Amino acid sequence: MSDRPTQYNSKDENKSSEYKQGSLFSEGIQRTSLVYDSSSSYEMGSQSLQVWKQAIAKYQNSIATMIPAVQTTLFDMPSSHCDPHAINPFSLPIQPAEFYRLPSRDSDDACIYFVIDLTCDTQSPVLLYIGETCRSHKRWKGMHDCKRYLLNYRELHNTHNLPIQVVMTFWWNAPSVTRPRQQLERILIEKWRSPFNKENWRFWGTPFMN
Repeated sequence: MSDRPTQYNSKDENKSSEYKQGSLFSEGIQRTSLVYDSSSSYEMGSQSLQVWKQAIAKYQNSIATMIPAVQTTLFDMPSSHCDPHAINPFSLPIQPAEFYRLPSRDSDDACIYFVIDLTCDTQSPVLLYIGETCRSHKRWKGMHDCKRYLLNYRELHNTHNLPIQVVMTFWWNAPSVTRPRQQLERILIEKWRSPFNKENWRFWGTPFMN
């Protein structure tokens, strides 16, 4: 099986950003003007998969280190007021990825949810996907593109015998009104560059979208 590097788009459209995308890439990653070709029969090799994850984790870790350690005051704010720059997906209580199979909550609250691969003790976690919903327990019971991406992601890890632990975390202070909640989601997607969100495919390619 070929282990050639996944193609990435190294162009960083936000030149004023504090963290430059180009610094993420080691010499082991091929940088071109083209994103990963999802129409090809190419399957990411073990080394390329690990390098892909490490690049994303490095960027996201740089974001996490900018977040204030104390977040308790946020819970006293009205639901219409959320500071996206104080939300750390990695510090929220962990739930299993199959949380929707557990007994339902008394009510389905609006939230922002995060799909995370905790990977292993020797590697930083990777935030894969960010979503929003007003029906938290029912959102993933039906069809969802991210579930398909996760299936491909898990299968590739199993193929290469690599550790994987996909979990979810939830931000329950999300606005109950749809538009503000979607605006919060959009800011978080842009901030964390979660690779399964289509807005960030230009940064990381689309190796799991087939």
